[in-house]
Amino acid sequence: MTTDLHDHGDGALEPHDLGLQHDLNELSEQRGRAWGRRGLLGLMGGIGVAAVAGCADDSGTPSGSSSASSSAAVPPAGGPMGDDSGVEVADGEIPEETAGPYPGDGSNGPNVLRESGIVRSDIRASFGTATGVAGGVPTKVRLRIYDLSGDDITPLAGAAIYLWHCDREGRYSMYSEGVTEENYLRGVQEADDDGWLEFTTIFPACYAGRWPHLHFEVYESVAKATTAENKLRTSQLALPKDVCDEVYDNVEGYEQSVTNLSQLTLESDGIFSDGYSLQLAKVTGSVDEGFTATLNVPV
Repeated sequence: MTTDLHDHGDGALEPHDLGLQHDLNELSEQRGRAWGRRGLLGLMGGIGVAAVAGCADDSGTPSGSSSASSSAAVPPAGGPMGDDSGVEVADGEIPEETAGPYPGDGSNGPNVLRESGIVRSDIRASFGTATGVAGGVPTKVRLRIYDLSGDDITPLAGAAIYLWHCDREGRYSMYSEGVTEENYLRGVQEADDDGWLEFTTIFPACYAGRWPHLHFEVYESVAKATTAENKLRTSQLALPKDVCDEVYDNVEGYEQSVTNLSQLTLESDGIFSDGYSLQLAKVTGSVDEGFTATLNVPV
C-alpha cells in the first residue's frame, strides 16, 4: 500500500491513488450538501466504537485461552439521553485500552490511515489495490461520542473514529497469515451534528484467549485521523454472550468460535476483567436480518 499517485499509462489516476486529501475533499463536499453550513474541518467531535483489544495478547498472533467457562451477566442497556445506546454517559469516560498488536495506525508496522479510501462506512471489502471481501453475518456498528470535559455532557460533532476488528476466521488484515495484503474491516467515519456515526461490517470471530470485540480510536477530526500520535482515546467494544452464541452456533464459518467462547467469560478476559459496563454494546437483530450494535462513547 502507498499514498503516492500512480500514472497507469494513459495519464489517468485511479480514485484510490489520489491520496487522503482527495478523501477529505470528497467528504467535505458530501457534508456540505447534506448539512449545509457545516464544513469538514471546522468542528471537533468524537465517535467511538469500543474495540476489545484485537488480540489474545500484545505480543503476536491471537493465542492462549482462559479456563473459565461460566456465562457473564449482561448489565441492563439504555442510554442517558433518549438514544438507547446501552451506556450511561454519566457513569464516566470510556476506558482506555490497548490497541493490541494489529492496529494498522502506524504505531506497530503499517499505517492504513494514510491511505486514500480509508474514510468509508462499509468496511467489509478491502480498498485500493486489494480485492478481498470479509464474509460473515452483516452487522452495523452505531456509535455516539460525548464530550465530558465541560460542565454539560454534549455530543461531539465532527470528531472521527477509526474502527478495526478480526474477520470470521479470527484474522486481522495487514498482519495475519493469508490476509497480509488485505485491508478489510478497517475504516474511518466522521460524527454527525448529534455525535453519531455508523459502520457496516461483519460479526467478528471469537479467537482463542479473547472475548469477541472490536477496536476503535477516537480522533478530534478526520484530518487528525492519519496517525496514532493524534488519537484522543483507544478502547474496545464487547459483544453480548447471547448474541455471540446465536451467531456462532448457527452460522457456517464460525465453528472454531464456539470452542473458543466456551473457554471464556467477560470476567476472565484480559481486557474486560476489570470492568466492562461502559463497553458492552446493546445488540439487536437476528442471524437472518443482521445485527446492529450500539454504544455511547463518552470521552
